[in-house]
Amino acid sequence: MTALTLSTAGAATLRADALVVGVAKSGKALVVAPGAEAVDKAFDGRLAAVLETLGASGAEGEATKLPAPAGLKAPVVLAVGLGSAPEDGEPYDTETLRRAAGTASRALFGSKKAAFALPAGTAEEAGAVAEGALLGAYSFDVYKERATGKDAKKPLAEVALLGAKPRDKAHKAAAERALAVAEEINRARDLINTPPNDLTPAAFAALAQTAGKEHGLKVQVLDEKALAKGGYGGILGVGAGSENPPRLVKVAYTHPKAEKSLALVGKGITYDSGGISLKPAGHNETMKCDMSGAAAVFAAVVAAARLGLEVNVTAWLALAENMPSGSATRPGDVLRMYSGKTVEVLNTDAEGRLVLADALTRASEETPDAIVDVATLTGAMMLALGSRTFGIMANDDDFRTALHGIADEVGEQSWPMPLPADLRKGMDSPTADMANMGERMGGGLVAGLFLQEFVGEGITWAHLDIAGPAFHEGAPYGYTPKGGTGSSVRTLVRLAELTAAGEL
Repeated sequence: MTALTLSTAGAATLRADALVVGVAKSGKALVVAPGAEAVDKAFDGRLAAVLETLGASGAEGEATKLPAPAGLKAPVVLAVGLGSAPEDGEPYDTETLRRAAGTASRALFGSKKAAFALPAGTAEEAGAVAEGALLGAYSFDVYKERATGKDAKKPLAEVALLGAKPRDKAHKAAAERALAVAEEINRARDLINTPPNDLTPAAFAALAQTAGKEHGLKVQVLDEKALAKGGYGGILGVGAGSENPPRLVKVAYTHPKAEKSLALVGKGITYDSGGISLKPAGHNETMKCDMSGAAAVFAAVVAAARLGLEVNVTAWLALAENMPSGSATRPGDVLRMYSGKTVEVLNTDAEGRLVLADALTRASEETPDAIVDVATLTGAMMLALGSRTFGIMANDDDFRTALHGIADEVGEQSWPMPLPADLRKGMDSPTADMANMGERMGGGLVAGLFLQEFVGEGITWAHLDIAGPAFHEGAPYGYTPKGGTGSSVRTLVRLAELTAAGEL
């Protein structure tokens, strides 16, 4: 993992492989962002002019390298675009800083140390720059034994944050938080990117146990025998076709001063073939990512423990591999869920809601103050919101609104979605209490309505459908890599922080 330091050195005197500065558009001109005054001075106040000559526009996502002049210890200056400059001395948006720092880290793969002279005068700005830089330096190369060319370059080894105040408690806390959150997001990314032949339900459970020992978490694993004894028909039904049996994993963080508790439930389909309702060619190559929800809630609980938050947080990882075989659940089969409800399975590729249903019921038994489930649940949500935005559904309008605001605060794109009662009738079954499918139109909402049936009475609940942003198949941008992204981890951690502070 990339190291993070808060440096008291000036931009002109710190020895590093590169100096990162920000530039923005102000009208038709380029302006140098705060934090880079010493660098601009080394260019005789002409840094913006030089960058314009090189074709820089200051647009977000832009990175321009140029040789450093005499007077700077670093040999290279890297200017990253911040978009339009704020008016009347207003601060830069923290997400803008986060993405710019991520862009810089990606551009500096192969470097040992970079000094970030981006705006970091406040603790909030410093935290955003640190988080973006650490996330942008992510690389998953475990399986690349003989990397060559660009792939052979290692991530930026050290981020030196300039302009922050190492002796200031708020700045120090912001840096420590950024490091913990970024490392846990990268843990989630690693899990998502791990091939399904290595990340089976049992392997995922073992990793949770290892992390539990390291961070003082209580981990309980229900194997296939315990699941059968407990009557977890949904999880067992989904995993019935695989030689890798399912698991339900409870990862609990408790604080002695906690007054509230959160339950986080994650869909953990370590590989989704669709089962007997087999996915068509072109739709299953990336289905190792179908456990992104479980990865997110797991990472969030570990982050809460590392930050010492005064709230009890429990993650429930519903882990199964959905495969077709002679023992697989068939369309038309009826499963008896952990709640006692029976569900007719009309489509075995609507399996995520089945494992989540059992986990939601089990989580409800502990009567938490709120439950949030996270899942790559429906292609319908991607059709509705695209590939970068997750949907939020809830049984409480205020809670849904709060989660949308939290996501916006931490820089994750989300959108509140309804749970129309009229769509529930489509899941009526002549054979069982309900079916796992309903109307095709509004499929993402139908899935949310299904899950709502398994939430304990009186418990505040929300559902995050991260099918779009969980796995990025395009070119990297900002701090977002190709592959697993760790979507929703920041939202969950911030939710835990606000709950601990009594603000929710």
